[in-house]
This record gives sequence, structure tokens and C-alpha cells, in this order.
Amino acid sequence: MKVFNQKPVNRYSVLKTFIAIYCSLGFIVRTILFLMSFKSIHFSLIVLIKIFGVGLFFDFGTAVFFILPYAFYLLLFPARKTGNAADKIVTYNILFFTFFITVFSFLAEFPFWGEFNTRFNFIAVDYLIYTYEVIQNINQSYPLPLLIIVMLALTGLLFLYFNRTNRFQSSFSSYSSFKVRLAHTFVLTFICLFYIQFVTNKMAENDNNIYVNELSKNGVFSFFSAYRSNELDYDTFYPKLPDKVAFSLVKKDIRQSNQQYGSTAMADLSRNVVNQGIEVCPNIIMVCIESFSADFMTEFGNKKGLTPNLDRIASESIFFTNLYATGTRTVRGMEALTLSVPPTPGNSIVRRQENSNLYSIATVLKQKSYNLNFIYGGDGYFDNMNTFFGGQGFNIVDRNRGNPLSDEIKTKRINIEDNEVTFENAWGICDEDIYRKTLRVADANFKSGRPFFNFIMTTSNHKPYSFPKNVINMPQGKRESVVRYTDYAIGKFLSNAQGKPWFKNTIFIFVADHCANSAGKWEVNINKHHIPAMIYNANASPRKINKLVSQIDIMPTVFGYLNWSYTSSLYGKDIRLMQADEERAFLGNYRTVGLLKNNIFTQIDDKKECKQYVWDSLTKEMIVKKKLDRELRNITVANYQTASYRFKKGLMKAK
Repeated sequence: MKVFNQKPVNRYSVLKTFIAIYCSLGFIVRTILFLMSFKSIHFSLIVLIKIFGVGLFFDFGTAVFFILPYAFYLLLFPARKTGNAADKIVTYNILFFTFFITVFSFLAEFPFWGEFNTRFNFIAVDYLIYTYEVIQNINQSYPLPLLIIVMLALTGLLFLYFNRTNRFQSSFSSYSSFKVRLAHTFVLTFICLFYIQFVTNKMAENDNNIYVNELSKNGVFSFFSAYRSNELDYDTFYPKLPDKVAFSLVKKDIRQSNQQYGSTAMADLSRNVVNQGIEVCPNIIMVCIESFSADFMTEFGNKKGLTPNLDRIASESIFFTNLYATGTRTVRGMEALTLSVPPTPGNSIVRRQENSNLYSIATVLKQKSYNLNFIYGGDGYFDNMNTFFGGQGFNIVDRNRGNPLSDEIKTKRINIEDNEVTFENAWGICDEDIYRKTLRVADANFKSGRPFFNFIMTTSNHKPYSFPKNVINMPQGKRESVVRYTDYAIGKFLSNAQGKPWFKNTIFIFVADHCANSAGKWEVNINKHHIPAMIYNANASPRKINKLVSQIDIMPTVFGYLNWSYTSSLYGKDIRLMQADEERAFLGNYRTVGLLKNNIFTQIDDKKECKQYVWDSLTKEMIVKKKLDRELRNITVANYQTASYRFKKGLMKAK
């Protein structure tokens, strides 16, 4: 019985020391991120308490989660065998895994923060699904072998510390009764259950400055919080109006002067759109440019001459200078451009289940006998693109890395073969290659005698910012360089297209999916949604349109220029007919969504809160509006509530 009279706490010395070290590392990481973001934070003692006090609370809970498997091992391993070879082997293996994941999670926060200025969120969750693109991107952006060596070295240093401070010796030479071990395990399990049941990431979001909120969080806790809330039910989490009121407001809001409703049913948004003039059906090529902010262009103040081709194209186009992306990810841009719908909270509709045969621009285009093609330089399995576009009736043209299409998709899949590729990185083939493939697809479509609509999703303007050598005289791996390459490829594409027999009867739409960076001090940073858009070769005089508009308005506007009459269930408007009091833009970032109208941004979030800000487009600042504009609040809620309702109830399906 002598062995059980030794201090039982020693058996848990490794466990308790790990919790202390984890919290210390969390403090160090938080301090570094704080210094990286110092200019964007309003400094005060209260802010420091929020960041480091709340941060310690989340770090402690996460540390307990990390070490809980080891606690259960200590509970179940027989006390009489403590310190034998089996005990040491199992302990070292459990701790190696725990230490390595800890080191990895802390180090991974820095590049993630550098790109998104947030802790791990839904983007990190999505990255787990698409391992090929993510691993290749990391490998091409960072010295991966060196990083693994560094992580192993830091893991080794933790082992060395525990050994030098006799934590291992203490654990392997001490004994504790089953009751003591059960008590320890019970307390740790209770703490974990408490955090699971009662602690949410929202508890850290008590400041108007997003940097303060994000610094208060723990990266790993944020990751699992995002995983648990990957779908957000609007009715549960967001402010609401009575459904009849919401639909009544929306019907009044989206109806334009050339439209009449064909039904009085509450949730039926279908309107008969009548345009005067001769209807024409030219070919349409939409180029959705990856991560292309408005401020890359000379028109918006850039002095570096990065976009000479787009600058020229803009001067010869119908150029929308005050247009905003609905979101901060590619799938949001695709959703807006094809479904013409506000960015409903949670996952983009592109990535959701039951998203086939929705009423979309494809519905209208198919009524006009268009051949539809989605052209992507990577594997369209990524972000569910192939399933979404195939489900709307698009043929799929992609790299096809072995991920089959769903059996429910009846359209064709055309591979981009190896001999068609001159350069490729993690995300896909270079823009020059995707444009060459587009020309081949267009040639084939032209021979069929039917008009075609090609939706091209580019990939070059994305980290690791790599492109073919000896094309432009700028260094690899730099954002400005790849912006210049993106522009170069567009210029070359149009030059090659001009020699085609179908060119004169083809409209080109150039628009970004989202901006290059969405980071800022607010939940939604309006200036980080400003993107360029232009309609080229539209047989209309070039002009700048300065109306405040959204991505969802682009295709309804194109249909208007073509004098099409059709039945529409789209939320987007024909910008040509838009009156000053109709101008608005929808903006969102997964959990927080809103409406910019005039200079007021109305924001709603998953805490059922509504905030309003006065937006200064010159200083790029938002000032909290003290008195709530109820009319703007209601129309904002109505748009998002009805869009969520219609998708959830299956009412977005094409009839």
C-alpha cells in the first residue's frame, strides 16, 4: 500500500503542465497577432482585458480538450503498471500527437491571419474537404519540408522541456488511486462538456471592432465552432418579419416598371418582364476573374499601371464603377451571377444540397436555346462547382482529377487534357490556357448553329501567385505580378477572339468574383467588396454607370440590353431602368449580411441583432448610426428572410 501513499498530483504533472504551456503559447500567439493588427485596434485597458482575458478563457478550455484523451488514458491504465515500458510508449505517442497538433495549430494561425485577418473559420473547415488544392497550395506557397522540420523540432523542444523539468519522471514514478484518477477525469470532462454546451464563439464578439473580437478567440475553438455551425437556419438565428409582410415588401422592392406579377401567391416572385425592341440572341462569354479588386485598376486610383488591357476594355464598354460583390468567396460570386439572389447566411447555395434545377439565368438562357458551358481550370469538384452548374444544365469543362460527376447530372463533361496545359498550379491551369480552351469550346458551339453562354472561372489571381515564365517582366509569387498577368491574359484572349467568325456576335462580360482581401475592422468591410464589371462588344455606346448596384444585377441588365421578354424570379434588377431610390447593394460574409442603400449600411447577424452604419466612401470609414432607420431595417430583413425561405421550402426550383 506504500505506493498509493505518494502524492497523487505527480501522476498528473505532465497534464497540468501542458495546460499551463498551452495557455502561455496562446498568450504569445495572441500578442504577436495583436501587434500585427495594432493600427486597426482602438487601444484601451478595456480592449486589452477583452483580448487577453477572454482569450485566456478560450485557451484554457481548448487546452483541456487537447489533453482529455491523455486524461482518459491515465484513468484506464492500471496503477500497478505505472512507469513500465508500455506506459512510456503509449504516453509518448499520445503526447507526440498532442504536442505536434498544438504546434501546427498555433503556427497555422499566422498565414491564415495574414490572409483573412481572422481566426480559423468556415474557410478552414472547407479546406479540410478539398485536400488536393489546399496541400498543393501550401506546398507551392511555403517551404513545406522546412515547415515540417520546424514543427517536429518545436515538438521535440516540448518533449525536452518536460524531460528536463522532470515532468515525465514524476509521472512515471508516481501512483494514484482509481478514485483520484476518476476525480481528475470527471473534472476535465465536466469542463469540456461545459464549453460544448454553454460556450460559443459569439461570446468573444462583444466589440464593434472585428480585430478585437477575433483576437479574443482561440483558433482551434473557432475551427470547431465553425464546423458545428456550417449551416445557419435563418428562422433560428436572424431577425424576422411576418412572412406575409416580408414577401409584400420584397415584391414591391424588386418589381420594375416593365414587370407585372403573374401570381398573387405569397412566395411567388415570378414577374412577366417585357422589353421593347427587337430581341437579339448573341453569344455571351462571362469571365469571372478570381480575386480582382476595383482598386487594381487605374480608374479607381491605382498608379502602377497593372491593368492596361482592362483599362482599355473599360473605356470601350458599359462600365459599372459602383458595383459590389455579394461576398468574399468565389462561390458567393457564382451564386450572385447565376442565381441573382442575395447572399443568404451560412454556406453559399452553390455548396448546399438540393441545389439543382433552380430558377437562374440558366433557366432564361435555355428558354432562348443557348448552349451552356461552365469552364474551370481546376477540378470543378472543388466547392461543389460541377454539381451546381451541372444541376442548372451547364456542360462541364474542367481539369477532371478523377472526381466523377453525380449520376443526376445529365450534361456533358469535357476534360482539359494534359497537352492543352502549358502551366498549372494548385488551383488550376493558367489563364492563358483556360482562354485557349474557351476559344476551342466556342468554335465547336458556333458550328452547332446555336448561341452559346460560356461561364469562365479563372484561377491565376490566387495564392501562390504563380504564372508562366517569360510572359511579363515581374517576379513570381507577388500579388501585383499576378494581377498584371491576369490583365495580360485577358488582352491576349480578346485579341485571339477577334479573329473568330463568332466574335462580332458575342458579348463579353468581365466581372470579379470577389475582392483580393476582405480583412478590415468591421464584420463587413464595404470597400473590400468593390469590384469592377463591364459589358464589352454589346453594340451599345461606351459609358460609365455610377449607380450603386450589385453582382446580382448584371445578368438582368444584359437581358435588358438584348430586349428579352421573359418570366423572372430573380432578385436582381435591370440597371438601365433602376431609379435613384432603387440603388442598393447586398453584402455578406457568411454569418453577417446586410444592405447598402444611399450611404447607410444595415447589418443583420446570427445574434438576431440589427445595426446601422453611416458609410463614408471617401475615408472608407463606418460610423455607428444611433437611431435605427426602421424602413431600411425591414427591407434588409425582408430580402434575406424571403431568399432563405424560398430556398428552404424548395420554391427556388424552376417550374
